[in-house]
Amino acid sequence: MVTPISRIDNSLMGRWWWTVDRGTLLALGILMGLGIILSFSASPSIADHLKLGSFYFVIRHIAFIIPSIFILIGVSLLSLKSIKRLALFLFLLSTVLLILTPIIGAEIKGARRWINVAGFSFQPSELIKPAFAVLSAWMFSEAHVNPHIPGNLISSALYLTVVGLLVMQPDLGMTVLITCAWFAQFFFAGLSILWILLGMGAGVIGIAFAYFLLPHVSKRIDQFLDPTAGDRFSDKYQITQSLDALMNGGFLGQGPGEGVIKRALPDAHADFVFAVAGEEFGLLLGILISLLFLFIVIRNFFRIFHETNMFIILAVSGLVIQFGLQALINIASTLNLIPTKGMTLPFLSYGGSSMLAISISMGMILSLTRRHADEIKRWA
Repeated sequence: MVTPISRIDNSLMGRWWWTVDRGTLLALGILMGLGIILSFSASPSIADHLKLGSFYFVIRHIAFIIPSIFILIGVSLLSLKSIKRLALFLFLLSTVLLILTPIIGAEIKGARRWINVAGFSFQPSELIKPAFAVLSAWMFSEAHVNPHIPGNLISSALYLTVVGLLVMQPDLGMTVLITCAWFAQFFFAGLSILWILLGMGAGVIGIAFAYFLLPHVSKRIDQFLDPTAGDRFSDKYQITQSLDALMNGGFLGQGPGEGVIKRALPDAHADFVFAVAGEEFGLLLGILISLLFLFIVIRNFFRIFHETNMFIILAVSGLVIQFGLQALINIASTLNLIPTKGMTLPFLSYGGSSMLAISISMGMILSLTRRHADEIKRWA
C-alpha cells in the first residue's frame, strides 16, 4: 500500500498515521460521506416545507461535518493523560448545562433537552456520554490498581448524578444508553453477575415507574402499542411512513432523489434518515450501513483484546458500546422494533450536538486504541 507518509516520518502526524487504526478511520469516513449524500436526499423537502431554502439543512450538515473531522483527528492525537483531562472538563461543563436545561431549556415533544448557547441550540446530554464513559473507566481502573481508592463508589455516584439529571428532562433513551454502557464497564471491571441481574431488575422497575409518572414516556409507549396512526407529527405516524418508505425501496431502491414517502416524514433528515436510505437506495445500503457500524464495534473490541491497561479496556468498551447501541436504537426505532427514542444515527442524521459528541467519542477511541509506545502508555 502506497501512502504519502513514510514510516520513518517522526513528525506528530507521521507517528499518528502509523499508530492509528486506519480501518476504523476509513469506516468513519464512509459514514460521514453517506451522511452528506443522505442529507441531499432527505432534507430538501423538509427545508422547503419550513420555507428555509432547499439546501438549508444540507449546508448546515456539511458545516457540522467539517469541524467534526478536525475534532475527531485532534482528539485522536491526545495522550492518555490528556484524554482523562478532556473527559473531566467535558463532564463538569455538561453537568452544569444539564442542571440548567430544565430551567432555561425549550420544551419539545414534552421534554426539555435543548438549550441555546451563543445562538446555537445544543443538547448537553450528548456531550456527557463520552465524558462519563471515560471518567467511569478511570475510576474503575484506579480501584483495580489501588483497592484503597473508592473508584467503584465514585463511579456509582457519578452514574446516579447523570441519571438523575437525565430523568429530570426527561430523556429515557439516553438514560438506557448510558446505563447499559456503565453496567458493561462495571462487569468488565469485576462486578458480580448477580449485581448485573439486580441492576437489570431495577431497570425494568424504573421503566415501569417512568411509564406511570412521565407522560412523555407513556405517550411514546402507547403509540408504539397502538396500531392507529396519530397526527402528522406523532411518533406513530412517522413510524408508519418510515415502514412504507422501506417497503417502497425494495432491494435496490427507487434511486437518488426519487423517494416520495420521505416528503411526509417530518424527521426524515434526523431520526428517520435510515428510512430515506432504504427508500432511495434499497436494502443493500441499509445492510451496508448496519455492517459499517458492526465493523467499527467489533474491530475496536478486537483492538483491546490483548490490552493490559485496564483504563484503556474499560474506556474503549464503554465508548464503543455507546456508539453501537445508539445506532442499534435508531435503526430498531425506524423498523418499529422498539418505541421511538428521538436518538440520531451517528454521522448520518442531521444534528450538530450529536455529531460533535460522536466525533469526540470516536476521537477518544482512536486515541486509546493507537499502538502507543510503552513510554507513552506510562503517562496514564
